[in-house]
Amino acid sequence: MKKWITWLLALTMTLTMVACGTTSDTPSDTANNQEQEETTTPDTTTEGESTEDSGTTEEKYIIGMSQCNLGEPWRVAMNNQIAAAAEEYPMFEVIYSDAAQDNSKQIADIQNFIQMGVDLIIASPNEAKPLTNVIKEAYDAGIPVILLDRKIEGDTYTQFIGADNVQIGYECGKYVAETLLPDGGKVCEIKGLEGTSGGVDRDNGFREGIKVNPKVEIIDANNADWLREKAITVAEEMLQRHDDIDLFFALNDPMAEGAFIAAQNAGREEDILFVGVDGLPTPDGGIKSVIDGRLSMSMVYPTGGREAIESAYQLLVEGKELEKTITLESEVITPETAPDLLVKYGGE
Repeated sequence: MKKWITWLLALTMTLTMVACGTTSDTPSDTANNQEQEETTTPDTTTEGESTEDSGTTEEKYIIGMSQCNLGEPWRVAMNNQIAAAAEEYPMFEVIYSDAAQDNSKQIADIQNFIQMGVDLIIASPNEAKPLTNVIKEAYDAGIPVILLDRKIEGDTYTQFIGADNVQIGYECGKYVAETLLPDGGKVCEIKGLEGTSGGVDRDNGFREGIKVNPKVEIIDANNADWLREKAITVAEEMLQRHDDIDLFFALNDPMAEGAFIAAQNAGREEDILFVGVDGLPTPDGGIKSVIDGRLSMSMVYPTGGREAIESAYQLLVEGKELEKTITLESEVITPETAPDLLVKYGGE
């Protein structure tokens, strides 16, 4: 019995050792298993993240652009130039709003930008006084504000970019008085939206400019809110009130075109001269209107869109302090200068 038990224990130990040997990995099997594990390990890096240094991702900046209206071709051009300039800076994202000439809408637009916590606001105020407080609210909240074309009351903004509208108005008045109406004449003026800083400045400058010729007088003036269609109606009323009009001066080119259409409808376009401001190089812009003979003069009025984005880059990315005011240069558009200016500003 003892021998049989001893033999049984020996057999059991042998079988156990054999069984253990069949489940162990050979060196080649172990290498194959490790290779399989390496090829099936999931990649946990996200798109655009470096596996060596995930902290090198470029910082992004949100810019809110508050446009007073997009009914004027010049303001569409401003937005387009902002968008084109921003494409050169991939760290910028621009969000646009259109107030459609509604002060309360533009106030709400800017308040929305404040609540969003945008990094910078670019604004072209519809009117100075109504927009002053909300611009101040953004500025006091630590959000830089760049004003384009139109100012607010006071100086609670970071930078203003625009041409000298007083000088532009003066150049128009002087050209009218000395070149277009050297013997004197009667002028009807079509203004923009009441309360806009640019409109007030252009009007004051024009009235100062025509003083070089005392025989030039303004016989009528009214607002058309910067819009061509409204200018047609305003000009029609002026034509009905006055049998003798020598020149229409409109504070922008679309309103000057509206006056031309009204005079054309009345059969009086050959007897009247037309002057505007803006000088866009587009097919329906002021430069072409001068070339085609509808307008006798206009002025190049830069939008400042590109300059605003460049200032945003200097402030947000480079950390530079901005100048309070950037004054853009303007140029006189006459039949003699218009062809060259069209080429200079990228028109066809």
